Amino acid sequence: MTAAPAHTTTGPAISIRNGVTQPVFSYADAIREFVMVQSPVDSDGDGRKDLIRADIVRPKETDDGLRAPVIMHASPYFDSGLGWQRETKSYDQSGNATRIPLFLDNYFVPRGYAVVSVDMTGTAKSDGCPTGGGAGDVLGPKAVVDWLNGRALAYDRSGAPVRAASWTTGRTGMIGMSYDGLLATGVAGTGVPGLATVVPIAQGSSLYEMLRAGGTLSWFRDGLAQIAAAIDKDPPEKCAEVRKKLTEGVDDETGNYNAFWHERNYRSGPVADVRNVRASVLAVMGVNDLNVKPSQLSLWWSGLAKRGVPRKLWLTQYGHVDPFDFRRAQWISTLHQWFDHELQGVDNGILRQPRVDVQLGPDRWITQPDWPAPAAGTLTLRPGGDGSLGTRPARGSGSYTDALLPEADLIADPGTARPYRLAYLAPALKQDLRLSGTPEVSLKLSSDKPAANVSALLVDYGRDTRVNPVYGIKRAPGEDCVGEGTPQDDGCFWRWADDTVTADAHVIGRGTLDAQNRKSLSTSVPLTPGTSYRLTWPLLPTDYLLKAGHRLGLILAGTDAELAAAETPTGAKVTVDLGGSTISVPVVATAP
Repeated sequence: MTAAPAHTTTGPAISIRNGVTQPVFSYADAIREFVMVQSPVDSDGDGRKDLIRADIVRPKETDDGLRAPVIMHASPYFDSGLGWQRETKSYDQSGNATRIPLFLDNYFVPRGYAVVSVDMTGTAKSDGCPTGGGAGDVLGPKAVVDWLNGRALAYDRSGAPVRAASWTTGRTGMIGMSYDGLLATGVAGTGVPGLATVVPIAQGSSLYEMLRAGGTLSWFRDGLAQIAAAIDKDPPEKCAEVRKKLTEGVDDETGNYNAFWHERNYRSGPVADVRNVRASVLAVMGVNDLNVKPSQLSLWWSGLAKRGVPRKLWLTQYGHVDPFDFRRAQWISTLHQWFDHELQGVDNGILRQPRVDVQLGPDRWITQPDWPAPAAGTLTLRPGGDGSLGTRPARGSGSYTDALLPEADLIADPGTARPYRLAYLAPALKQDLRLSGTPEVSLKLSSDKPAANVSALLVDYGRDTRVNPVYGIKRAPGEDCVGEGTPQDDGCFWRWADDTVTADAHVIGRGTLDAQNRKSLSTSVPLTPGTSYRLTWPLLPTDYLLKAGHRLGLILAGTDAELAAAETPTGAKVTVDLGGSTISVPVVATAP
């Protein structure tokens, strides 16, 4: 449903030209104020509900009849630094924010929007303690959406109650990257009325899967308590008890899924559930992001699709990077059209455009109606005893010893036997072949120990220049000034360019599994040494163009250091029955 344009029939109004709002309001003269919104949570246990700081920048005409929708950015990083330039908030003598990180207020306030910058619970000027993605983190910014729609109480600088934001239409859009995108995803999953759209970038949807791999394998231990300590600049003793509960809750000893982790599951948890999402979604995810892995988006995206949620996606070859830093002009234009349509009610046709933008390589983008590519089919490949990877069943077996190694070692020299991995190569491609979706590996294997870690890597073997998978961008000369500025906030940002690397191999799919959790994430069941088991699990989703002349490789190994850096390898000897093992790859036969 499209809202009516947010302007009045008399008095100040937005200006629309060429399908987008125009910068007709003064950023320098904008009203700057803040409120403290009462959260329903007492995260620090002091007997008082947390008060959440919301810094507001809105056109001065909102005091004269203009009603503005809200672009809301909730973050735990406002006093530790946001973006590559590590911007923080600045304040005047009255306590109002004179600088808010990023470009949202500089660009959108002149176009008739209010920008509300929310300090996450327990950070910057908000009360309470960070809860590692738990209820306190999510319900704080949700309360701000409620206040914007007259359903929550706030207090002004003097402590007087502010029961309504009379200057707003109530329609709110949330945006943010990484933890900030996680908050937007969580608030959307509460189904809060008034949240019209969310723009999550490189966001999580399950904290357990963010810090674990293949069930119980740890990326880094005690992660939530460490993150909470890093973003909370108050004296350590203030939230020591909360961080202790975070350490206990993650249960690094077993790594199993539990009620603590379920609270932090935004796809099907008690605080946030994808089935409750009412807001439209504009999402961005990099297939090479190993900070917030692409499955965090793909599984949530699938849930949105089942509910018919209006949605749009940019899927990239970058790592953990904001599109403002790799496709700046196109991103600002897309975001402008999206917010105009979803918040201002401007009929600019953005939802009639192709749903998905996909990056296939440096400077190569395509569009398609959905993701994965609707034309994708399944290609089932089988490892052979001669090191081949093909479509015909094979006989024989192969063995490796579970060790902790970086992927660079695992994929090197695939034609050379290594004790810590098995390597299989398909014939050279006669034409381009595109992968689009989530590969799945199914292995029949046995172990000589009760525990074994099993990893699978899909590799493009062929010399090529690709986006550097670490981040994919590098600093470029100059700055871009976006929107309007003031002496306190010039709205200027460093430029970035693609960072590419030329190499003979590139990992295009990866996934790992703790064999003890082959049946359940909540319960570990040891293996019986020498007994054969069927293990099936998905790799991380991908979208990638394999070029003619290149070879697709499959690497089977133990503990992948890129996915489970904090694990100790089991040392188990794992024997793979090749005749009972396959990998299913989603492919588009003809590349665009």
